[in-house]
Amino acid sequence: MASNTDEIHKNLIDCLRPRLQEFITVEQVVNYLHFIEPAKKEQIRQKVGTDGNVIAANFLLDIVINEQHTVGWFRAFVDALIHGGSEHAADYLVNAPSPEVEAENDYCVRLIDLLAPSLANMKTKEVCIECYSKELLTTDDKEQILAKTKNNGNGIGAVELLSRIVKRPPGWFSTFLEVLRDTEHKDLYELTGGSPTETQEPGDKQPEAAAEICESLKSMEITATEEPQDESTEPGDKQPEAAAEICESLKSMEITDTEEPQDESTDLYGSPEQSHSTEPSKPAGSDMAAAARDPELAEIVLREYQMDVARPALEGKNIIICLPTGSGKTRVAVYITKKHLDSRREEGKPGKVVILVNKIPLVEQHYSKEFLPFLKPTYKVERVSGDSQLKISFAKIVKKNDIIICTAQILENYLERANDGDDEGVNLSDLTLIVIDECHHTQKGGVYNHIMMRYLKQKHRNKRLIKEQKQPVSLPQILGLTASPGVGKATKMEKAEEHILRICANLDASKIMSLGDFKKDPRKTILTVEDRKQDPFGDVIKKIMSVIHQHAQLSPTCDLGSQNYEQWVVQKERQAAKEEDQVVRVCAEYLRQYNDSLLLSNTIRMCDALTYLNNHYKEQIKKKTAPEEEKIQITATERFLFNLFKENKEELERLAKIPEYENDSLSKLRMRILQEFSTRDEARGIIFTKTRHSAITLSQWIQENPKFADIGVKPSHVIGGGDQSDVKPMTAAEQKDVLKKFSTGEVNLLIATTVAEEGLDIPACNFVIRYGLVTNEIAMIQSQGRGRAEDSTYIVVDVKNSGVAEKECVNEYREGMMIKAIKKIRALKQADYDKQITEFQIQAIMEEKVRQTKQNQKAFKDESPSAVKFSCRHCTKAVCTGDEIHIIEKMHRVNVTPQFRKLFIQKENTALQERLLDYETNGSIACKDCGQLWGSMMMYRGIECPCLNVKNFVVNISGKKYSNFTKWNELPIKFPAFDYIEHASLMVQNMDDEESV
Repeated sequence: MASNTDEIHKNLIDCLRPRLQEFITVEQVVNYLHFIEPAKKEQIRQKVGTDGNVIAANFLLDIVINEQHTVGWFRAFVDALIHGGSEHAADYLVNAPSPEVEAENDYCVRLIDLLAPSLANMKTKEVCIECYSKELLTTDDKEQILAKTKNNGNGIGAVELLSRIVKRPPGWFSTFLEVLRDTEHKDLYELTGGSPTETQEPGDKQPEAAAEICESLKSMEITATEEPQDESTEPGDKQPEAAAEICESLKSMEITDTEEPQDESTDLYGSPEQSHSTEPSKPAGSDMAAAARDPELAEIVLREYQMDVARPALEGKNIIICLPTGSGKTRVAVYITKKHLDSRREEGKPGKVVILVNKIPLVEQHYSKEFLPFLKPTYKVERVSGDSQLKISFAKIVKKNDIIICTAQILENYLERANDGDDEGVNLSDLTLIVIDECHHTQKGGVYNHIMMRYLKQKHRNKRLIKEQKQPVSLPQILGLTASPGVGKATKMEKAEEHILRICANLDASKIMSLGDFKKDPRKTILTVEDRKQDPFGDVIKKIMSVIHQHAQLSPTCDLGSQNYEQWVVQKERQAAKEEDQVVRVCAEYLRQYNDSLLLSNTIRMCDALTYLNNHYKEQIKKKTAPEEEKIQITATERFLFNLFKENKEELERLAKIPEYENDSLSKLRMRILQEFSTRDEARGIIFTKTRHSAITLSQWIQENPKFADIGVKPSHVIGGGDQSDVKPMTAAEQKDVLKKFSTGEVNLLIATTVAEEGLDIPACNFVIRYGLVTNEIAMIQSQGRGRAEDSTYIVVDVKNSGVAEKECVNEYREGMMIKAIKKIRALKQADYDKQITEFQIQAIMEEKVRQTKQNQKAFKDESPSAVKFSCRHCTKAVCTGDEIHIIEKMHRVNVTPQFRKLFIQKENTALQERLLDYETNGSIACKDCGQLWGSMMMYRGIECPCLNVKNFVVNISGKKYSNFTKWNELPIKFPAFDYIEHASLMVQNMDDEESV
């Protein structure tokens, strides 16, 4: 039986029916009406196709008013209107406009209706995109308009656009005028009432005409509540005789016809009745979008163990869910998200969920495979990452959507904006649930921990506010997901427990939910390798390195071709840069490359290691090549190093062609790949390797070997997106393409760096090989979890000097320790658990405070930028001082002074080409004297800005030199913001001066 409140709401809807049926876009709204049964929803959709929008809206309202619904249906109806692009209709139900605003809006709607034949001449695609950027149209609106424009022509698309714009809340008209002006529709802008900005040319439309029309419309005395004067007048009709007179006056203005005739049945509040198909029009999309249309096609069904671990979260508690990879953690999170939003809606409260991930590919994966298919019919889902092309701020995306999937750094950036008082910021109080994927990263220094530290500080402030009888700040519920929290650096059970408890404390988790017996270990094999009996290729490289040691007077303290040697030589390079010892510094650079080639020859082919050295040699020669007449200095040490490589290159090439000198690791890998693909009906596997270079070259090696092709091996590689090495990174689109091919079987062997360890959803993967790569027990568990088929195998291939076999045994022990520690924590009494969690939280807050205090007390923190000097890392030439550097968008450090431009040369760099919102980077800048790379040339709003990379300089702060800065944020000097207006004005002035000469 309906409650009194339900009856009031239904009476309200019935009273406002004439307005609601005008402002509801049925086709979009119906997707969000989860309280209406699917069969009724399908009838509503059919009405749209057969009878038009207005009749379908009337039918929809009949169902809403006359049928019984679940608790919270009215709030759900309002939310459906908002999410379905019918905000104006929602406004009538919760905050009806004043009669004056309503009447003014009617004038604007009628004006657009009368001018529709002329407005159909607009460039519909341009106007649509601009309207979308100004939030006049929703995403669904945009897709429908662009689809109609493409399929039916510009005129029909324009009619569709106008029919949707007039349903927006009051204020849309002035914004639409701006759009017409911005898209260079001068005649239409003035026709609809815009003020001309230039002297009228012959033939221009009279702007006064639009104003006259508005006055004529006002004289009709149209009101929202006016009853029809006779039985023949339909609801919403407005004085037909007066409208006819205005139409006659429009004809006298010589308004041109549309390029396509407007259908007589078209109504801006309805829809063009071009088709009488019973199928409603649908935006172009995938099968997933079709599946997402109805919730009954995508029900969330949890297994018993999944429901068990989810139960505390469904009660509103903060928890960590720790389940093995492949056991459906993300599906549990989707279920919890839906129940959270459902319960908020039933209570009449707004809900806002953010899902945080730590890698860009996971944004799209969670969006398209999990949250969108299951939740879109009821809630608005959006995804955002650093590669997103959305020209709308994150704060607005949060405001417009119910569920936002994003990389954690984006949320942290906007939390910081809010902390700085920026209107475009986001507060934790804006959110009601945060889901943290791979939550074991919520530790010191990680972005997850930065976000949660804000949470913990506010939680403990709230305790004080409550004591003071003040209103506490609302905080979101927290849900952490992980396959393995790890044990940190623990060697004893007590420390393992402490590590896990600290993660629980950082996430404010009241419980860690796990199934201790739910564990499916793949068959594990460790393949050990034999040392080469002969390694003449490596001997030649070591001989070259010994000659360089003598030249630079260096005495290494560790074996060549080891990680310890790399650390030693990096330290020598930094020390030499600080001391301006260019002989040692340059030699150290080359020694690092030779050491890398030794490591590579133990991992991949000798020819790949030689290619690596060749590329380095070519890059150094390229640095010394200047455009036009410029001369770049080549020192005696550089000539010595160039000649030393040339003298030995022929011998290295000869040795690299002798197969018996190849490393045994590669032979073991070849044998194992052939075995997996020969013994399985449909093999699909992943090889994890340490470096990007080895991932690429292993993929090439497999592609070039005909034996692999004969048994159906189809390889590809996937590496990270950050520009951190000499290897060109993969874009998010490239990563997505490879992973899609791997999921479908077009690629069946993936060679990946650690970027693919966490989160990849590849159920059919049936073998995993870790090739010379072992880090910790978390990585071991994550990579084992990539093999999700029943008969999956896990293989570890040892590599010389890697210690892989020993580390794998240690990680197995640590994994067992972790499982026992979780069991002990789960067995704690809740009071004892809560006490430890509170102690760790207070300790974490105090440690954060001490860290910030130390940071603020650094000797050069308060130094003026003018006290900072930069010199070229290679030739030690003085480059600039800190007061010449400005910062763009809190990110890019640039020097635009004329004196700085005289110090560098500019080179093309196709690998750097990238297009961003306000700037683009397509070239590099280098020292004019020595060729040392300094940074890139950035085009920012039409101004060339040399953008510096701090790792290419030695930094002098108040007389003390630093050579170890790799990122600008490691140098806590506040540089002034770049003043675009001031600099652009100076450029214009200089241009005028040059023209006047």
